[in-house]
Amino acid sequence: AHTPKYNILLKDDKGYSYIKVTKEEWPRLTFVLQKEEDGAEYIGPYTSSFAAREMAESAQDAFLLPRCSRRFPQDIGRGRPCLNAHIGKCMGVCSGRISCEEYNRAVKGAIHLIRYGKKDIIKTLTKRMEEASERLEFETAALLRDQIAAITKVTEGQKVVVDESLEMDVVALAGTPDSVCAAVLRYRHGRLTDKREFVFHDRADLEGVREEFLARYYLDDEEIPRIVAVDELPPDADALQRALGEKRGSEVQLYVPQRGDKARLVDMAHTNAVERLARERGRTAREQKLLDELAQVLGLAAAPRRIESYDISNWGDGTSVCGMVVFRDGKPSRADYRRFKMKTVAGTDDYASLAETVTRRAGEYAARTAAGETGGFAEKPDLLLMDGGRGQVNAAKAALAGTLLADVPLYGMVKDNRHRTRAIVDSDGGEIALSMHRGTFTFITAVQDETHRFANAYRKQQMRQKSYSSTLTRVPGVGEKLAKALMARFGSVAAVRAADPDALAQTPGVGPKLAQTIYAWFRQEEG
Repeated sequence: AHTPKYNILLKDDKGYSYIKVTKEEWPRLTFVLQKEEDGAEYIGPYTSSFAAREMAESAQDAFLLPRCSRRFPQDIGRGRPCLNAHIGKCMGVCSGRISCEEYNRAVKGAIHLIRYGKKDIIKTLTKRMEEASERLEFETAALLRDQIAAITKVTEGQKVVVDESLEMDVVALAGTPDSVCAAVLRYRHGRLTDKREFVFHDRADLEGVREEFLARYYLDDEEIPRIVAVDELPPDADALQRALGEKRGSEVQLYVPQRGDKARLVDMAHTNAVERLARERGRTAREQKLLDELAQVLGLAAAPRRIESYDISNWGDGTSVCGMVVFRDGKPSRADYRRFKMKTVAGTDDYASLAETVTRRAGEYAARTAAGETGGFAEKPDLLLMDGGRGQVNAAKAALAGTLLADVPLYGMVKDNRHRTRAIVDSDGGEIALSMHRGTFTFITAVQDETHRFANAYRKQQMRQKSYSSTLTRVPGVGEKLAKALMARFGSVAAVRAADPDALAQTPGVGPKLAQTIYAWFRQEEG
């Protein structure tokens, strides 16, 4: 087996996205951000959520599939057809004119379009349209005609740039004195289906990254194409090519194209890598300038790389949650965000809640650094910000006294009577007005707004769930646990209400008898 010589961490700025086809009598095709173990068919993964969403929407448009929240078959014939049906962008399943068989054919056609492009689809649909006309099934023929027109329109802009039969990736690297970028273009059936860019900071050895990147990327990847066109071969090209072929189960061609379309695409990938590094330099320079200004305004010895900001959200039932957001190198680091549910504070007390939160934060830091961990709670912040004034700052400062975080600069963020960030406050009550420091004002406002949003989002989510659950728990035989299971399966009380007994019975813990009870209860409520 081919073993990578180095150990670089592959991480781009995108998550994985999928196109989901539900396993139902009337399946739905949708764009989703994560894959679940729910029996559905998932097409992907796509590293570009934009590409996945665009692909799903194109397939929906091409086959006139519904995008509404109605559930089939229970909503067929209930209410008026949606606007999309009126303007010819949906086949109008809700009207009852489309058979389940015809609908499933359309979904299969959409899946084929996503996987293989329009090849053979137009021919197949044209034949079916002509056959329907001969049988005098004019509504079916009209639907197929509309689908053919929609597919033609949707695929007009999807230019085939290489041979339609080829599966090919294009990889090129570019470097600066302190960073390297690897750009990957993924072509399937002649079309660009995805592109990714990986930036390796604090790396100047372009050839070292090249040697490691190709091995790490493809030996970790789920899908290896038949051709990998690169700007330059790595030193271990023969061994890598054999390893890729073994994993794919057939020969893989790893080579540098010298002319033609493939060489042009390699140049395009290289240009993408160069431009990404240029954007990174520009972005980093802007953010560094902001942090330098912030350090100057606060009198810090150096620009703060890790900033932690805290805000308390009080709930109506007397409980409180503190949200912690992290900005790393001037950008939100959402993977580091945390929420703290109060364990020792009873009732609404912002000062005590902040004191508990930072005490727990300091304790986590001490425990994790003692265990030799790095990153996350084991990383010491360079600046602590509290949403609030002198009282909040002093509460947090007193709690941190004697801990390993006692020496971290700590300030409060206060707003004016129009709820706009006005100043930064220290423990003595001294204010640093931000009106004279435009960059710092913009940055601190962004930090405060993001902290407030994060702290309150959880409260709103929990309140919605509690409201939904309280409605469902009014149904005889449904407790908190089953209410949560129903919400997890259907997503809303309205969807539970619209579900038929068979669909309800598929929820874990809900058998046929209880499903009938739930169904009857909602019908009684409507009456």
